[in-house]
This record gives sequence, structure tokens and C-alpha cells, in this order.
Amino acid sequence: MTIIKTPQKHYPKPEITRRVMALGIDFTGAWLVSSFLGTNNLGIQFIQIFVFILAWLILRVIIVYNNQGQSLGRWAVNLKVLEIENGQPVSRIPELQALLQREAIIGGSCLLVSICLTNIIANPTAILLILPLVIDCGAALSDPQMRRAFHDRYARTIIVSSRRGYSLDLKIKLKIKRLVEKVQRNVRR
Repeated sequence: MTIIKTPQKHYPKPEITRRVMALGIDFTGAWLVSSFLGTNNLGIQFIQIFVFILAWLILRVIIVYNNQGQSLGRWAVNLKVLEIENGQPVSRIPELQALLQREAIIGGSCLLVSICLTNIIANPTAILLILPLVIDCGAALSDPQMRRAFHDRYARTIIVSSRRGYSLDLKIKLKIKRLVEKVQRNVRR
């Protein structure tokens, strides 16, 4: 009797820029929703923080759990989150608990960035609130093989490329390429 090892399905690893774009889209959505409830007072505003957390959980946990591993930002750039088992990605989205763990880490870092953006003019040292996000996502740069950030490692998840989405990153590249060609044609004349 021979044991045949079946090869694991290959999932292409996305570029860091696509992951940053997806996070930026999701962060902007949650931040805009929460900033409408802010006041002109300086300092930490608890209603705004509560709304940011609620919007983040809706965008990054509930929608992802019900939308094949894609948030709005990940859908825009063709990415999805998958579970890792025995060091290899598996073809299923993470359980709700793993998504909550993952998004608690990255969401907390993004919440600090939100507070930073609200208070940066009055208190320039608020820029230090960006450091947890930089450290968390910087872990993806130190892992060239799997490109997993700290929150991915903790929740045993991975971000992979997907065929399902809007391909916003490719459309932006195409627009920039056309714009550069047009400028080059005009310079030659």
C-alpha cells in the first residue's frame, strides 16, 4: 500500500501595497462614519471611539464572515482572508472567534490612528499613536515567504489573492499608465 501525498492548493501571496490599499479603504470607511459623530472638543471622544469600533466590527468581521472572507477593501483589490492549518492555507474562511481575535489587534491599532488623526493638530506628539500599527503590519515585511502580519500570526490566518473582486488596484495602475503615456505624447509635441 502506497501513501500518496496530495499537493496543497497554491494561493498567491499579494503585494504589500494591495494589503495597504485594502486596509486603507476599510479604515477610511470606519473613520468617516465615526468622525461624523465627533465634536469640536479636543481630546478623546468616547462616542466616536464606540462608533469606530462598531463600524470596524461590521466592516471587518461580520461582512468578512458572510462574504467569503472579503471586506469592502479586500473586495476592491481582490484579496481574501483564509485560515491556516499545519502551516498551510486551507480553503475556508476563519471561524468567527479567529476573526474577532485578528480584528481586535488590527482594529485597536487603527483606532489609535483614528485618535491620532483627530488630535494631531492640537498635539503633534499624537503621531506616536501610529507606532502600534507600524509594528503590527511591519511584521509582514519581515516574513517574505508568507507575508503574515502579527495579527495574522496570532489568529492563524493569511491574506491571499482572490479572483473575486473589483480589481481597483489594476484599474488605478491602468489609469496612471494612460496618464503617463498622454503626458509623454504631449511633451514630445
